[in-house]
Parts: sequence; structure tokens; C-alpha cells
Amino acid sequence: MQLSLYSNFIFCFILLLFCFIKSEKCDFSAESNHLHVCFSFYALYLLLLSNMYVHICVCVCVCVYIYVCVCPPARLLTSVGMEGPMSHRAPLGPPSAARFHRRRTSGTRDERYRSDVHTEAVQAVLARHVERKVAVPMPSKRRSLVVQTSMDAYTPPDSSSGSEEEAGPGDDMSGMEHWMSRPSQLGPAHLGSTSSSVLVDAERRQRQRRAAGRLRWRTRTSQHLAHTHLAHTHLGVPVSSRVSAKIQQLVNTLKQPRRPPLREFFVDDFDELLEVQQPDPNQPRPEGAEMMPVRGEALGVVTNWPPSLEAALQRWGTISPKAPCLTSLDTAGKPLYVLTYGKLWSRSIKLAYNILHKLGSKQEPMVRPGDRVALVFPNNDPVAFMVAFYGCLLAEVVPVPIEVPLSRKDAGSQQIGFLLGSCGVTVALTSDACHKGLPKSATGEIPQFKGWPKLLWFVTESKHLSKPPRDWFPHIKDANNDTAYIEYKTCKDGSVLGVTVTRIALLTHCQALTQSCSYTEAETIVNVLDFKKDVGLWHGILTSVMNMMHVISVPYSLMKVNPLSWIQKVCQYKAKVACVKSRDMHWALVAHKDQKDINLSSLRMLLVADGSNPWSISSCDAFLNVFQTKGLRGEVICPCASSPEALTVAIRSSQPPGRGVLSMQGLSYGVVRVDTEERLSVLTVQDVGTVTPGGLVCVVKPEGVPQLCQTDEIGELCVCSIATGTSYYGLTGMTKNTFEVYPVSSSGGLISEYAFVRTGLLGFIGPGGLVFITGKMDGLIMVSGRRHNADDIVATALAVEPMKFVYRGRIAVFSVTVLRDERIVVVAEQRPDSTEEDSFQWMSRVLQAIDSIHGVGVFCLALVPANTLPKTPLGGIHLSEIKQLYLEGGLHPCNVLMCPHTCVTNLPKPRQKQPEIGPASVMVGNLVSGKRIAQKFSESSLSDFLSLLRLQGAVSSSLTCLQLHKRAERVAALLMERGGLQEGDHVALVYPPGIDLIAAFYGCLYAGCVPITVRPPHPQNISTTLPTVKMIVEVSHSACVMTTAVICKLLRSKEATATVDIRNWPPVLDTDDLPKKKPPALYKPTNPDGLAYLDFSVSTTGMLAGVQMSHNAVGAFCRSVKLQCELYPSREVAICLDPYCGLGFVLWCLCSVYSGHQSILIPPVELESNPALWLLAVSQLRVRDTFCSYSVMELCTKGLGLQTEALKARGLDLSRVRACVVVAEERPRMSLTHSFSKLFKDLGLHPRSVSTAFGCRVNLAICLQGTSGPDPTTVYVDMRALRHDRVRLVERGSPHSLPLMESGKILPGVRIIIANPETKGPLGDSHLGEIWVHSAHNGSGYYSGYGEEVLQSDHFNSRLSFGDTQTVWARTGYLGFLRRTELTDANGERHDALFVVGALEEAMELRGMRYHPIDIETSVIRAHKSIMECAVFPWTNLLVVVVELEGSEQEALDLVPMVTKAVLEEHYLIVGVVVVTDIGVIPINSRGEKQRMHLRDGFLQDQLDPIYVAYNM
Repeated sequence: MQLSLYSNFIFCFILLLFCFIKSEKCDFSAESNHLHVCFSFYALYLLLLSNMYVHICVCVCVCVYIYVCVCPPARLLTSVGMEGPMSHRAPLGPPSAARFHRRRTSGTRDERYRSDVHTEAVQAVLARHVERKVAVPMPSKRRSLVVQTSMDAYTPPDSSSGSEEEAGPGDDMSGMEHWMSRPSQLGPAHLGSTSSSVLVDAERRQRQRRAAGRLRWRTRTSQHLAHTHLAHTHLGVPVSSRVSAKIQQLVNTLKQPRRPPLREFFVDDFDELLEVQQPDPNQPRPEGAEMMPVRGEALGVVTNWPPSLEAALQRWGTISPKAPCLTSLDTAGKPLYVLTYGKLWSRSIKLAYNILHKLGSKQEPMVRPGDRVALVFPNNDPVAFMVAFYGCLLAEVVPVPIEVPLSRKDAGSQQIGFLLGSCGVTVALTSDACHKGLPKSATGEIPQFKGWPKLLWFVTESKHLSKPPRDWFPHIKDANNDTAYIEYKTCKDGSVLGVTVTRIALLTHCQALTQSCSYTEAETIVNVLDFKKDVGLWHGILTSVMNMMHVISVPYSLMKVNPLSWIQKVCQYKAKVACVKSRDMHWALVAHKDQKDINLSSLRMLLVADGSNPWSISSCDAFLNVFQTKGLRGEVICPCASSPEALTVAIRSSQPPGRGVLSMQGLSYGVVRVDTEERLSVLTVQDVGTVTPGGLVCVVKPEGVPQLCQTDEIGELCVCSIATGTSYYGLTGMTKNTFEVYPVSSSGGLISEYAFVRTGLLGFIGPGGLVFITGKMDGLIMVSGRRHNADDIVATALAVEPMKFVYRGRIAVFSVTVLRDERIVVVAEQRPDSTEEDSFQWMSRVLQAIDSIHGVGVFCLALVPANTLPKTPLGGIHLSEIKQLYLEGGLHPCNVLMCPHTCVTNLPKPRQKQPEIGPASVMVGNLVSGKRIAQKFSESSLSDFLSLLRLQGAVSSSLTCLQLHKRAERVAALLMERGGLQEGDHVALVYPPGIDLIAAFYGCLYAGCVPITVRPPHPQNISTTLPTVKMIVEVSHSACVMTTAVICKLLRSKEATATVDIRNWPPVLDTDDLPKKKPPALYKPTNPDGLAYLDFSVSTTGMLAGVQMSHNAVGAFCRSVKLQCELYPSREVAICLDPYCGLGFVLWCLCSVYSGHQSILIPPVELESNPALWLLAVSQLRVRDTFCSYSVMELCTKGLGLQTEALKARGLDLSRVRACVVVAEERPRMSLTHSFSKLFKDLGLHPRSVSTAFGCRVNLAICLQGTSGPDPTTVYVDMRALRHDRVRLVERGSPHSLPLMESGKILPGVRIIIANPETKGPLGDSHLGEIWVHSAHNGSGYYSGYGEEVLQSDHFNSRLSFGDTQTVWARTGYLGFLRRTELTDANGERHDALFVVGALEEAMELRGMRYHPIDIETSVIRAHKSIMECAVFPWTNLLVVVVELEGSEQEALDLVPMVTKAVLEEHYLIVGVVVVTDIGVIPINSRGEKQRMHLRDGFLQDQLDPIYVAYNM
């Protein structure tokens, strides 16, 4: 017996424990909960009793428990009363979920359908990302930029506007900070940050002035060459810990497993096709039956309903003149004015009379019945608006309510003006206060707003109106098809349309609302909505008058100060109805804590105007949870669905709410699928009631033919009813597509002979005829074939701790087209008290949440400072204006995060490279012979053949050939006596551009020494330029340094001593004091192949190299140039080039002596102060041939662009110029040469005279446009084919066409072949390859101090792998192609043109294709007007773009999305890092060529001082 008691005791205890465990896991209705509690207490009772009947009772209880709890019915949508006309409809989901679950209408709600399930899902997703440790590199930002966007620069959001546009759920309520007990935003920190901002701004301006003072074409590579002691990677590239760590962090993040990419392919014939989204075979598809139209209840016929709205006003104005109609409130919440029905009637009659009889003359009145009149009233003056609206109805004119234009450039105001113009509006009615607040001109008149027609502003206050005669009375007719009013609608693209509503539709709509909401006479309604449009107009202005209701209008300015004001008015007036938005409920929750004596038991209907927004359910639930104890009943909350075109579509009145948890993945495919797996990506939706009385609603496919959807398919709701809009005013085509829709069934037959109206709402119709809305057509974003709703993405962003970092209602989500698909952009206003790091972490969490919840990547997430997004006059964000600012690069964000790697998955796959070898393509120049340079001195003349021009254009010094000879002898004597140099010693010539340099050069040759020309250090930047001089001196093994007395003093200065060790310098000789005697004998080279001089230069890849030039090569070089340019002693040549290396040195020092012509030497540094010096010298000296660099041409183009008329007045004439040759080591810059030719065409410059020359380290001049050759040829090639090393000619203007200009005529004695750089085999005409050159003036090799012998041999002594294997070629390191043109040379042969594409070392191998930096840089410069210059380079398979900002630092972050988009669309490349810097940061050499590798090293070593660095995800 004792054992039996113990067993009973244990059994009952286990049963009790099982009950409580089951209660935590099961999802019970209210009934089953009560039963479960009873059963639990009963088990406890048995536990205590424990007698002989235990076993029998327990068995019975277990059976009941299993029946009730273990086997509950499956649930799809919770609702009550499903026995309606839709109860027989096919289920919306799988058959297993076809049973429905009843729930009580009490405050206890089913936890399965709670509204905060989405917030919990977002937090769960973020927790997963934390576990995966997905790190996002934080962008680098200059401190001054951080300070400028901090709290001290904060301006609180404007609170002057009245209401809000539906740009997102909720809105910013900056005026109620004290309700949330937020700390003060101004304090000691404010003052400190302000002072620091001033200091940083001053430093930045000073740094910008210093940067602007530097000449852009001056060599800026020395500071990079000076840091050779830094650590290097295995690739020989310097690294820095901070930048490299962030890039490595970005690379590691990009390696994280993502969704499998779309299939990629490449179609031959150079037609790159982007990936087309293929239908997923596993995507959900609709399975239900065809959805039939659903009809609302019949519109009742009430005998006392008036025949028109004017008749209703007449009835109440005469029967109950003292009944209150409208009460307006001030900003303190006190009644400002109570408008009675008698006052409304009399004032409306008075206004109607004045409109018809006091505007214009009796013969020609300005306003006639049927004309349109604008109503311009602020949101805090509903009384004046109501009088004006009914005055227009009585006068039979058509009111067009619009918002008050806050300024002449108000966002969207121009589109409003277009609407007024199309409607023919000439008169605007307004209030006295509003008229005084409008912008005024100096004369006191209201200016014409941009895009607006000319308006007559008419004030409607009674004191400004004339009293109508006693015998005048408005004609009140029954409602007909005349237009009653026009309501404006803002479209997704920002355009404004006018929806016309007829008088019969107006009356029928009021009747339908009266029946749905059960309105009765003398009821009080609190209206928080905008009374000029939508629900606020329909309930607060129209239907209220029809039923003689009392409206308490709460202005939005009061809501900002006191978010509880509408609840207080409900309690004060015991209002039966309140019209609000979910944002009003949300902010009431925030501010209700300290409020007492709230009683909402009088409310029978809380109308939620934006209840069609799926995310309003959270505000509804939270509001009910808090205020349920204050008398609020669950059935009181009544969401509705409406649109400007269809008016009210559905409204929940007395039905119990219905809900469902739908899969977001299914919704993205337009299919309703109930979430049965409790996944994270779900959407809880609530119904918006049933169809309004008298209406017929169907659901059609959003695109294409309006075919009926299936029962489990998302579509656009269409309404057939009298109570809808009838047209878009003046737009017949759009009206037909929206207001004249005839839905068809799956068989193709019409479902009704009457037209339907598209509502713009997406959703479906559930059981019982309940309407469910899942989004709007305007908020629909199609990404890769899937639909995403902008409101859904906003809600996901808000679920990530929104209140700490951003404003709830200041988030914009839209899509932009990038690479033939829509990409999602999120823009939000950042709170001023959030830190940079916290905001960035919030941004990264938002991206992770959206990617996981919605299965879509965000292209760009930008945070802008508070109160900077464009607003509508209602206070909401102007979505189309924000999108336009984004597309124009004018948002000025303070934080931006791009994620192109995540969301762009349709990049084309490049074709695999195939070794394809064609016939050799060899072009041979003319072969000539001539004498060596040493024999030229015997022909010296007494005339000046060297003239040096300085700043003012005057000749500062000149030399004849004889004078040069004598001076060179004295230099040679100096070297032999004081220097003690031997034959073959190297001498560094550190001279400024001038005749001293030339004399010193020939003096070295006379002494048998090898000269090396070196650019002198800059006096104002000696710390960075002197190390380069020292490096060249050391690398060249110079035994002596020759220079001027000024530079000698500079080299011995304290600053120079602090920079380099002066004790390691070789002897420095001052040539200002030369000996009087001659050297004993002049040196004559015995070996023509002996070394003449070393040409040290910095290549475009940043490599410092010294090339050996022999006497034979120098003589051949001068002969080729002489023949090509026809340089004879009678010629005058103006040279504006740096004389330190390359063709510039040859033209400056050698060609004049060899050819005997006169050279006018113009140092390029002089153009910094006088940009017109070069052109004035060419004009005054009647020069026919001139040489310059791209930097000189760019300086003239920018510096003289606005001075052409002044130069023409000074007599500048360039008509005698026959050859203006640009010397370069790169692809010809067509845009610059064309701009230069076009700019100076009016000054006589012929476009054909401007040409280019091309040379490189192995051969200083390969091409040079001659005087007798044909004009330079321009071809257009396919840029896509060029990426695959193929040359395909296309027509000008073709898509992806790239213009290439000939690099000049091939010099005499030069042979060129195009070879494969990998296989060293000759290539055909259609292939892009490396340019190989064979010429007598090729360089002999790199100086031995440069590098390895293998490198020398490969560059200067290469042979083809097949074909002509005996000829020795020099590899230029440049890619190009040869093309035989239709033009003929002077000898009658067809002209062979060489086209240089780019440097092989600079070409970037990305995604298996070869890209040239200049092409990407051209696209980047076009991306934004503030980009002054840019450069690109690769790093660890990432593309890095450096842009120089021309403008304020606030524009820096605007460049990031613009650059990313431009490169992505034009080159199919994803930018990994975007660096925004000051002007002058990108280093260039003396020829104006960018030093991209030095820029890369400076970036990795964190030496650029960037304004902003963005790491794209």
C-alpha cells in the first residue's frame, strides 16, 4: 500500500511537470490555456490526494490533455467569423495548413502572430554574424571631416512644417526630445569641438594653398624615392601596418562564404552578355485556384442622406447653425477657433460670391464655373482651408489643394507648378497669415516660383471679402459627373499628377465611409492627419460635414511638441473616432510614461490611415498593449487601405483582426506562403478589413495584361466602384492605363463590362473576404527577378537599434540601375550624438541583416547629417529628390558604405586566353645615313642659335655656336684642373634649365667625361627633392658634381645638411667662376659605340633608370630628328620641355648643335607665373616648329581658357605654326590635344599642326610627326576586345568605342614589330602586343648600377622566338598595334601608323582581362564634377581608385558611389578601395605622366593624408 502511494506520488509529480513544460512550448488559444491551467491544478490536487481513484482520474485527464494540447488544429490566418462568402475558397498555402484557428477578441493575442517577430529575427541574424566574426573594415576619415560632421555642426531638424509624407514608417520628432529625457546637445564639449574645428579648418586651408602652389607638371616622385629603407613585401612593394591591415581585412571579409554567384558566361565575337536571371526551378509558384472578384456589402439607401455635399452643408448650416463643425488648436493645445456649421455656411457663400464676381471684371471674370483654383493653406489652419474648399464647391469651381511652398527652390515645388500649369490655374486662395509668410521680392510682391504659372493670390478672410447681395444665392445641384476637386499625387520619380474626383464619386465615397464607420450625427472625431488630402480630407473635411460631426484638428506642429496631444483631446472631448498614422501611435508610446488620467474607453474606432503598410502592425500591437489598461479595446483599432486613385479600398470596422506569418522569400517571388518552419525571414501581416460598401475588388498581375491572380499569389488590387477617381487631369494615356483597366480571367475573357481602377497596392484577399496588403507598387524594387518592398527594408534597418544612431522616420530606400539591374540604396539621417565607429558598426549590421532577412545585397548605405535630406512641405522626406541628389552626387553624406561585391553578381565571365599567333606585322621606316655629331663643330656660325627666355618673355641669355664652343672648353679645363677627373669618369650636372647646362654638357664631352643631367633640388621643398638628387649621384657613381654658385650654397645649407649627409657628397664644382685658359687637348672618342652620356629618368611605373647612350646612337638620333622635322640652319624651333632626360634633353642640348638651327629655350617652370609665355614667344618670333609636354599644354588650356580675346588683342598669332609636337611616353591624350586645338583655333592655330611624339627608355624617340607626313590618324577600337588583347575597329560613336590617335610618324631608320610579350612571337594586325623597336639610336643598356644583367639583355637585346630570329630588338614595354592607313607618305607609299595603348607594366590583370589605367581614369573623371584628377592601381586583386577632390571636404563622400558605379557600368569592374585626397597628391614626372606605383607606395605607407578612404564590401 505504501509503495502504491509512492508510485502515485511520483506519477502525478511528473504529470504536473510535463504540464508546465508543455505550456512553455505549445502555442495555445485562450480556451486551451484555461483548460490547461485547470488540468494542471487538477493534477496537483491528485498529487495531494493520492487515493485509490488516482489511476482512473489520471487516465481520463491525460486523454483530455492529449486531445486539447498535443493535437491542436493547424493554423494559417487567425480570424473570427470565417463563415463568410470566402470560407469555401481554396487555401492560400499547403494543404497541411488549410485549417483555421479561432481566437478570442480579448486583449490576449496569439504569440505565434506577434508583431515583434521581425525584430527578434533581425537580432538572431546579427548574433549569427557575430559568431562568424564577419569583420568589415572601417573607412578612414580625416579628422577635420569628422569634426565638421559632429555635434557642433548639428542643426536640429526643422519643425516648422506641418505633416509628413509617407516616405517611411514613422518620422523624426526632434521637437519632443524633452519627452524622452534626452541629454542636452550643447555643453562644454560643444565649445571644445568648435574650436578644434576652426583650427583644423585653418590647417586644411593652409595645406590646400601649399598644394595649389605646387606646379602639377613638376616631378613629385622624390619623396617616394627617398624612403627606400622601408619594409618591403616579397613582391618588393613597401607596406604599412594600418592600411595593409585594413586591406587584408577587406580581402578576408570578401572571402567569407556568400550566396552562390549567378552563372557567368562570355559569348565570342566580343559580345559580352551580362548574366540574365534564369528562373529558379525551386522557387515557389502559385498553386491555388483563380481569385474571383470580391464585392463589398451593398451601399445602403438612407432617406436622410443629402443629394450632394453642398446640400448637406446647407441643411446643417440652417438647421443647426451653432453646432460645432471644426475646432482648431494652437501649438499649446488650446482651442484657437471653433467653426460652427452656421459660420461655415455663411463664410462659404461669401467666398463663393467673391470668387465669381470680384475677380476680374463683369465682362471678363477671371474665374468661371468649372475653372481650377489652387488652395494654398498651411497645416495649422484647417478652418480657412475648409471655408475655401466649400466656397469653391458652392461656386462650382474646382479646388486643387496643394502645399505651401516654403521657398522658391522647395523640394518638389517645381512639379507642383507643372500641375498647376497643366490645370490652367491662375488664382490661388490662401489665408492672411500664409500670404504674409510667403517669400517676397524687394518690392513686396510674391515672386513667381520656379516652374509655377503666374498666379493671382487671393486672401479668403472675411475682412477682405465683399458681402454678397441678399438676392444672390449659390445654385445647389444634385451630385453629377462634374469634377469636384483635384487631389495631387507624387509619383515614384518625383512627378506630380492630378487625380480628378467627380461630385458623384465624392458623395458616394462619403456615403460608403459613413456606412463602414457607422458615423452618426454630432459625433466627435480627432484628426491628426493632413486635412488637404487622402484620409484626413475624406474623413475630417468631407464625411464629417455630411454627418454633422465635430472635428478636433490636431496640427502636426503641436504633435512635435506634445506627441500625446491627440490622446489628450480624445479624453477631453470623449471623442468616438480618431484618425491617426502609425507614427502618431509610436511617438505616443514614447511620451506616455508620466501621463495620468488617460481614458480611451470612449473610442469606438481608431482609424489607422497607413494600416496598409505591413509594418504598422507593430505600432498597433504596442499601442494596444500599453493603452489596453486605459480603456482601449482591441477591436477599436481599424487599419484601412487607400490610394489617391481609388480612394478608400478597404477598412476594418467591427470585424475581428486577421493575421498571418508569411515567408519573405515567397513574397519576393509574388507568392503567399505561410511560414511553417519558424524561419527568420518572415513577415507578419494584418488585414485592413473588407471591401468598402458598393465596391468590387480583384487582384491582377502587376505587370503585363491585367490577368486575375491565383488565391495564393500577390498582385495589384483593382477597384470597380463609383467612389473612385476618374482620371489624371490632362493625361489621357496614363488615365487609360490606370483608370480604364479591364481584368481578364485565365481563359482571356473579361470579368466585368465595367472598368476597374488600379490602386497601386500589392496584396491578396484572404478568407472571409479580408484584404491583406503587403506593399505598394511605388515601393516595389525588382532585383534579379525578385520583388522587394522598400518599407520592408526600412523596417529591417529600424530593427537594428534605430533610436541610437538614426532618426526613425528619416530613412529613404530606393533603387538605381547599375549594370542592367536594380540596386538597393539606403539613405538615413544620422543622429549628431553618435560616434563614427558606432555609426559604422550600425551600418555594417544593417547590411548583414538585410542580406540575411531579405536575401538581397545593398549597393550603397549612406548616412547624412541630421536635417539635411530634402523635405516635402508636409515634413516628410522627399524620396525622388533624395534619389536625384544621389544620382548627381550631391547628398554630401558623412558616412557611406558600398557593397558592390555582395550585390553585383551578373558580371560577365571573361574568355580564357588562347595562344593565337598570326603572321608577322613589320613596319619599316626610311633608312638614312649621315655623319657623326663630332664633325658638326667645324661648321659653327656666328649667329645666335641658343636663346633662353625668362618670365617676361625677354631673352635672358644667348649663345652662338662659337661662344658655346669656347665656354665648353673652359668647363673642360675646370674638370681637368680642379676636378682631377680622368677619361670615362661620370659627372653629375645639377643645373636649372638654361645655357649653363648645355655648356657644362659639352664641357664634359670635351674632357672625355660622361655627363648625367640631374634636376636640381627645389629651394622650397629641399627635404623631399634633395634625396632624389643624392640617389642619382650615388647610383650613377658620379665622381664630381658641377653646378652653379646658388645651388652650391643650397647644397651646403642647414636644411640640406639635415636631409642628407654632406660628407658623402663627391666634390662639388662651381662653374660660375671658370678658368680663362683652354684645356691642353679636346677629347675625341675612339670608339663610336662608347658611352656618350647617361639618361636618368623616372618611368611611368615609378622606376628610376639610367640608360646608356653611345656616340653612335646620339648621332643617329640627331640625324633622324633632323630628317623628320626638316631642321635646317634657317629654322627657328621653340622648345618648352624639361632638359633632363628623354627627347626633351635631345632637343634642348643636341639637335641645335647637330642641325645648326636656332633654338628658343623656354623653361616650363616659367609658365607657372606666366602661362602665355610660350605662345607669345612662338607668335612674336614667328616660330614654325615647337615642342612641348602635356603638362605645358594642360597649363595653357586651363590658364588661358578665358583670356583668348585678350591675347588676340595683344597680337598673339599662331597661324605660322606648322608643327606643335607633344613629347610624351604614353598614349596620346586626345581630349587634351583637341581642347587645345579648339581653344586656340581663333588665334590662328590649325588643328592639323598639333601632333604627338612617342619615346621610351630603350629608344628616346620612336615616332615624331614630321612636317611633310600625312595628318595624324584617329581610329576607334572596341574597348571590350582590347581587354582581351584583340584589336577590333568600330565606327565612331559605337557602344564601348575607344578613340586612339596615332603617336606620330615613325622616325627614319626605325623598324617596329608587334610581339607577344609572353611567347615573344610576332603578332598579326588584329592583335594587341608589345612594341619592339630596332634602330641605330636604341639605348645600349641600363647602367650597371641599375640592376641585373638578365634584365638588361631582355630589354635591349631580344630576339623573336620564330620568324626573323637574327634581328636584335629592344622591348619598349608598351602595348600597341600597327595599322596601314589609306593615307600616303611623301614618297607615295601608304602610311603605316603606330598606335600606343599603354604601358605593359601598368596594365592591370583583373578578372582575367587586361585593363589600362587611363581608360578607367577617364571614366572616373567623368563620374563627378568635383573630381580634378584620378589614378588607379591594383593591390591584392583589388582595384584602388585615388581621386583628387576639387571642392569642399563635405563633397568627399559623394564621390564614392559615383566612382563605384561608373567603373562598374563602363568596365565591369568592382572598385575595392576609393581614396579621396586633396589636389596635387597624385605624383607626376617632368613630362606630366602619372606615377601610379609611387602613388600606390604612398597609399600603403599612409603618406597621402587622405580626406576619406572607403573600403567597398
